[in-house]
Amino acid sequence: MKTKKKIICVAAARPNFMKIAPLLDEFKKHKEFKPILVHTGQHYDYNMSGSFFKELNIQKPNYNLGIKAGPHGEQTGKTMIEFEKVCLKEKPQLVIVVGDVNATIACALVASKLHILIAHIEAGLRSFDKNMPEETNRILTDHISDYLFATCEDGKKNLLKEGIDKKKIFFVGNIMIDTLLKQQTKSKKSKILKNLNIKPKEYALLTLHRPSSVDNKKILKTLLETFHIIQKKIKIIYPIHPRTKKRIKEFGFEKYLKQMENFITIPPLGYLDMICLLNNAKFLLTDSGGLQEESTTLKISCLTLRKNTERPITVDIGTNIIVGINKNKIIKETNKILSCKNKKSKVPFLWNGHAAQRIIKILSAKL
Repeated sequence: MKTKKKIICVAAARPNFMKIAPLLDEFKKHKEFKPILVHTGQHYDYNMSGSFFKELNIQKPNYNLGIKAGPHGEQTGKTMIEFEKVCLKEKPQLVIVVGDVNATIACALVASKLHILIAHIEAGLRSFDKNMPEETNRILTDHISDYLFATCEDGKKNLLKEGIDKKKIFFVGNIMIDTLLKQQTKSKKSKILKNLNIKPKEYALLTLHRPSSVDNKKILKTLLETFHIIQKKIKIIYPIHPRTKKRIKEFGFEKYLKQMENFITIPPLGYLDMICLLNNAKFLLTDSGGLQEESTTLKISCLTLRKNTERPITVDIGTNIIVGINKNKIIKETNKILSCKNKKSKVPFLWNGHAAQRIIKILSAKL
């Protein structure tokens, strides 16, 4: 009997689960592979992690490293120590890492030093902002990977400009959209609108979690003041991230929340409830990368609360507008959307639900 090729798939945070789920589904059709799921544990509570496994029908992880949150160096180092033990035990042919979290570069480094092949999904994304820790993770991971799976043409161009061999680069489309399209029917059965007593297109959806958005007292205050103005015009629904909740308390900003009658904070949501909220929102306010892509696919207007994006295709042809932390610009673009002057958009090429299929087909031919 032919020995199956072991492939370790690494997941750490919420966005990773949506990228890993289609891969695991596709692996079931290819009996020559034995996928091994490693959850590093960066997002470890039920709402941030457990519900995603259940809703997306992801297998129970073969290994849970239990790393949890912490400073960058500590989190990266602990992940490397624990992941190396898994690699030495399993001796995989390939390690697949996704996205740009600390676990992405940590596990890629371990694999590289152990001479294990590495595949990076979402390769080539660049914000060109070295102040973002994710940018460091992306660049380093790409330069030590053997298979680079790009979501869009500009990602492929970035990799070529950095001198990466074109034979390693594969434009396969956006794997996160595989999950989005697959789960559309299920998400429509969500009762989240009924539970919140809201109607389609009568609210804006907000996500805010990045350190650059919430760790700076002045920036967070500016954003809350901006939301205070917007919520007078349209209700804002905010599934509040634990990090942001902590900072609001630390900075003494609870008073701002109490002053906003139409600013509704709720606990973090599972995937299906979140997609239902996004699909029915009038528009999205976010500092998330993945939601820029999902809103573009669903053709929901998106205002990105950052000064840049590593997903420029969502701006070039999608629904996304970069508004930064500029109060006047955020309000100006909000007013345009509310007056139905929405940006014309289209869905990027190959964001059609078949990225995982393309990836596994390439790995099947190469390994």
